[in-house]
Amino acid sequence: MRRDRLRHRKTFVVVRATDGRVLIHRRSDDKDLWPGRWDLAVGGVVTAGEDYGAAAQRELAEEVGVVGVTLVPLGIGRYDDDDVHLVARLYEVVCDGPFTFADGEVVEARFITPAELRQRLATDSFVPDSVALLAAALSDTS
Repeated sequence: MRRDRLRHRKTFVVVRATDGRVLIHRRSDDKDLWPGRWDLAVGGVVTAGEDYGAAAQRELAEEVGVVGVTLVPLGIGRYDDDDVHLVARLYEVVCDGPFTFADGEVVEARFITPAELRQRLATDSFVPDSVALLAAALSDTS
């Protein structure tokens, strides 16, 4: 899929603390796509025959150890660049943690305010798809 840059389905889940801060996480250096970069959302590829919501719940459990939360739909989006060609469903959940990184895809995570997010987007390396689909909405609040 990635080698041939085939269009695929993906989920993006913004994790917010009860106080509104956004969880960002750093991807493992072993990831095949955008290793070591920060990400605004938990998520991943929706497998054949899988529902978007089920995929989002699966990715939350795999990447940050979050289960039993309610997905709030944020919309849909498309993203295309030289690496990926995707259509996505965007969600949000509220969870203060704890977070675990059992599958090794995530190496660290932290909550930041929208103001801190704006600053980090200007200085740190983030994955381009979540930035394109979510950054403006997440950094637009005080």
